[in-house]
Amino acid sequence: MNYILRTINLTKTFKEKQAVSNVNMNIKKGEIYGFLGPNGAGKTTIMKMITNLIKPTLGEIEIFGDKLTNKSYEILKRMGAIIEYPVFYDKLTTRENLELHCEYMGYYDKNQIDKVLNMVNLNGINGKAVKDLSLGMKQRLGIARAIITKPQLLILDEPINGLDPIGIKEVRNLLKMLNEEYGITILISSHILGEIEQIADTIGVLNNGRLIEEVTMDSIRQLNTDYIEIITRDCTTAAYILENTLNISNFKIIDNNLIRIYDLKVSQSDISKTLILKGVNIEAINKKNSSLEDHFLKILNGGGINA
Repeated sequence: MNYILRTINLTKTFKEKQAVSNVNMNIKKGEIYGFLGPNGAGKTTIMKMITNLIKPTLGEIEIFGDKLTNKSYEILKRMGAIIEYPVFYDKLTTRENLELHCEYMGYYDKNQIDKVLNMVNLNGINGKAVKDLSLGMKQRLGIARAIITKPQLLILDEPINGLDPIGIKEVRNLLKMLNEEYGITILISSHILGEIEQIADTIGVLNNGRLIEEVTMDSIRQLNTDYIEIITRDCTTAAYILENTLNISNFKIIDNNLIRIYDLKVSQSDISKTLILKGVNIEAINKKNSSLEDHFLKILNGGGINA
C-alpha cells in the first residue's frame, strides 16, 4: 500500500495530560482523508505535529516515506497547510502576502499568484490590504497560500470556517478539482460532517486523543441502512399506531417531532395513509439513508471511545 503519510504510536503530552495517545493514521497517496472528532479531540494537535509546529512526546511521523525530523525542510516544501486561523501581514495586500510566502518557500512562479487567486474567487482584489478583507475572504486567501506552491500533500484544519453556503460549495469543488486533476492528497478536518461526506475517501474518527476508527466512506455506505423518517407533532400517537395498527416495532423516536422507522416491510405510502386516517398530522415523510453524521454519532456513543 502506497501511503503518503503515516503516524506510528503518535503521542503528545501537555503538563502530564495526554492530548494525543498512540495514534496510528494511514493516509494513502491521492486520497482525501476526512478527520473527524469533537472539539478538543486532538485533531489540531496532530496536524501541528505533522507540520512540525510542535514535537511529539512519543511516536513517529512518516511523510513521503521518510521520517519527519527537525531538519525535514524538503519534506515541508512539498506540503501546504492551514492550521487553525490563517495569519497574514494585515497591512500588506493579498498579492504581497502571497509573494512573500513564495519567497520564503523558494517558489518563484509569479504567474501562479493570479491563478490561485482566481481559483478561490479573490481575483480583482490584488491591491486590497488583508486588514480590509472579510473573515470569509481571509479564509479563501489562506487556502490560496496553502496551494500556491503546488503541494503534494495539503493539510486543512477547518478550512470552511467563516464561509457562507456558496463559499463552502466553491471550496468543496476546489478541493475535488485539486485532488482529481492535480493528484494532491488532502487531509481535512471539519465539524460540518455533510461536507466531509461529500468529498472524503477515508475518514479517521478521533475522540479524547485516540483514533477510534479509520474506515473508507465506501465501507460506511455499505453498512448503512435505509429508513423512513416522519416529522410530526403527534409523535406519541404516531408511535402507538405504528406498533399496534401497522405491527412495526423497529422504530425510534428521535425527539418530540421526529420518528425513524427501520423496519421497511410496510411501504411509505401505507404508513402515511394509515397515520393520516388515524388523525395524525404529518409535516413530512421521506425515505432516507443513514448519513456519515449518523455513523459518527453511533461510533462516539457506542462504547468504543475508551478502547
